[in-house]
Amino acid sequence: MQFEAETQGTPTLIDPFGRQIDYVRVSVTDRCDFRCFYCMAENMHFLPKKDILSLEELDRLCSAFVDQGVRRLRLTGGEPLVRKGILTLISSLSRHLDSGALDELTLTTNGSQLKRMAPELAAMGVKRINLSLDSLREDRFHSITRWGKFGSVMEGIEAALAAGIKLKLNMVALKGVNDDEFDDMIRFCHARGMDLTIIETMPLGEIDHDRLDLYLPLDQVKQQLAQSWTLSPSRHKTGGPATYMQIAETGGRIGFITPLTHNFCESCNRVRITCTGTLYMCLGQEDAVDLRAPLRASESNDLLVQEIRGAIARKPLGHDFVIDRENNRPSIGRHMSVTGG
Repeated sequence: MQFEAETQGTPTLIDPFGRQIDYVRVSVTDRCDFRCFYCMAENMHFLPKKDILSLEELDRLCSAFVDQGVRRLRLTGGEPLVRKGILTLISSLSRHLDSGALDELTLTTNGSQLKRMAPELAAMGVKRINLSLDSLREDRFHSITRWGKFGSVMEGIEAALAAGIKLKLNMVALKGVNDDEFDDMIRFCHARGMDLTIIETMPLGEIDHDRLDLYLPLDQVKQQLAQSWTLSPSRHKTGGPATYMQIAETGGRIGFITPLTHNFCESCNRVRITCTGTLYMCLGQEDAVDLRAPLRASESNDLLVQEIRGAIARKPLGHDFVIDRENNRPSIGRHMSVTGG
């Protein structure tokens, strides 16, 4: 099934600071089959179906951004692979890969659905996937995810690798929870040709735990790793916010995403769209633009493109994430599952 999208030519989106916005992360659902305790409350209330963009609307919206010069699309959630019909959407969007308009179509997943979907994703042109995994210990994995099945994720990893998809594992650093597993995770990833990225926890949404108790600055992690590994700076870039280092002993790479200790905003080339069609120009700011209304107001993309270009024209320089005793509430009220990872 192929959805229709109007062609607007190939201009570029330039923000007020001269940055070209060529990377869009699109949440296709706020639902997830895990309940990671640092991400969302266990008893989450999800959006009604009428508020969620249809697959056709998601295709049209993504295609409008491609027509405006966006070269990378990442589908996120929640968990994107639990969205009914998601493979239909990915298959349709892959036409932009075939035409050369899009450099990359990828996704972020918890891996629960990869065992059955990886071969089809590879056939549709998905060459790279980010997979969130915070522990290699089954009991700990279950306590972090609450609902996750460790065996299914491990099978999903092997299925994706067998299908020829390059995986990068994302591990959120959680003080007192998984901070004794960095070495094991490096060995696990690099033995399978996978990069590892370690991420500071972000102050998004109300959760059931004290964020300050979980927060681990990655400067401390780097110091810890330097005691066991030989680290050197790497010029590797994926288009995302991670900075990479090479590990001499394994030949592999490790990335660090540090939204709190080292703001990574200077080179930001990204915007995020929620599953309701709300465009956030910055993950760490509340300013947003509703794209659902112009999308549904007309079969033409004229209004939609006008709103997109107006939004990019007011993209901020950076975010204002803070975690300390005086600021131990979320900097941003919405959960990460709403905005998309």
